[in-house]
Amino acid sequence: MSSQSKPLLHIATIGKTVGIKGDMKLHIKSDFPEQFKAGASFFINKRDKLTLSDVNLERLLVKVNGITNPQDAKKFTNAKLFTTYEETRKNCHLDEGEYFFFDLEDCDVFEDGKLLGRVKEVERINVTNYLSIVTDSVLVEKGLPKSFLVPFIAPFKKDVDIEKKVITLSGAMDILEAS
Repeated sequence: MSSQSKPLLHIATIGKTVGIKGDMKLHIKSDFPEQFKAGASFFINKRDKLTLSDVNLERLLVKVNGITNPQDAKKFTNAKLFTTYEETRKNCHLDEGEYFFFDLEDCDVFEDGKLLGRVKEVERINVTNYLSIVTDSVLVEKGLPKSFLVPFIAPFKKDVDIEKKVITLSGAMDILEAS
């Protein structure tokens, strides 16, 4: 058993058993199904890990290493699978202009050089990702809302610098004022 003290990402939940050989449903919460493969290990809490022995992504079924019947598999029903930020960066491929949600969190948001606020989280609504922004206190004191959402797509998204934790947007001030 391994011990984990860094923050973990919840990437899937194991569901009910299926069939007579210990297969279980897999409910993926990640945009990266490729990380679920035979031999992959995931935390099920801050201390314990499990290893997948078989994965069928077409049917969203998995088997846990050493489990061969539904009775033994049932102890993993509703188990949440977690991974680390480091493992995510290592195992998940991003295309140009794509970012992990956790890298966008806590970025300062600017428009025309003016600080609008800081990203609290990224929310997915239908197929669009939105930056949930906590408005800068100077703007809140001027009567603007304490938080607002901006679509994280063109034409709003102008520049992202993960190293500096800075996102530059266009049109976000209009959204803030209309919120």
